[in-house]
Amino acid sequence: MLDLNDFFYFVHIVDCGGFTSAGRKLRISKSTLSHRIQQLEAALGVRLLNRTSRQFGMTNAGEEFYRHAVGMLQQAEQAETVIKQRLSEPSGTVRFTTSVANAQFVMRRLIVDFLVRFPKVNLVEHATDRHVDILSENFDVAIRAHSVPLPDSALVQRTLAPAPWFLFAGASYLERNTPPFTPQDLARHPSLFMMRSGVVPSWHLRNQSNGNQQEVVLPLTPRLLGDDMVSLKEAARAGLGIVALPGYVCRDDVHSGQLLRVLPDWTAGDSTITALIPYRHGLLPSVRAFVEHLAAELPKFLLL
Repeated sequence: MLDLNDFFYFVHIVDCGGFTSAGRKLRISKSTLSHRIQQLEAALGVRLLNRTSRQFGMTNAGEEFYRHAVGMLQQAEQAETVIKQRLSEPSGTVRFTTSVANAQFVMRRLIVDFLVRFPKVNLVEHATDRHVDILSENFDVAIRAHSVPLPDSALVQRTLAPAPWFLFAGASYLERNTPPFTPQDLARHPSLFMMRSGVVPSWHLRNQSNGNQQEVVLPLTPRLLGDDMVSLKEAARAGLGIVALPGYVCRDDVHSGQLLRVLPDWTAGDSTITALIPYRHGLLPSVRAFVEHLAAELPKFLLL
């Protein structure tokens, strides 16, 4: 197999008009350069240079080889320039995957802000509730919301923000019904429950407002049991009962007054939003900028 360094040496020898001048420029001995060209000619099976004590020039084959070698070196320089630019300024494409709920309620705003801030970066978003293997499926980042620690893996985990769950009810529902003042009062109200695999319908409520943590587990017989946050939120907004959802899911409806917090001193669960990336070192600036943007902006966005 040809040594591509010999292409480099050959072009410089021709450009410098001989071995001596090329050796001075490259800081390589004339004998070393001569030996490398002899190896190249032997590998190609053709003479590239006519060299005598009085004359130096290319053969016809040498001229043809020179044109291709110059083109190859130019492409190599362009490839190096592209990579150096990508390493100095965020640019290129970032492919990320996230859950459907995250895409609907969180990422849709954060990615717009990111694209405005970084005009040379393109994003490819894949929203799915399927577990995605980002290594085999060629994603740069996965954004995961989880209530239990993520399993250990070769992926690097970057915590972006806590995402607590709260109790919500529609404004119309609370106008028709006496609001609950204690967790025990919830037993008199219809519940809307987010179904998760292997989880018995119940609310795990926690209060840390007075410095002393209180915990209550309330079994439920849900009026609506489902795994779609949008449907559960719509049911609560329609006045069908009380629902526990991540705060960011109901943020806009709380601000508009269509949903209200119930038992505002209590949380109904803890979750965390985490970024998973394949490796910590050698990240492209575009990927690093995307993760840093999420880490800076997501906590502010999750505030109710």
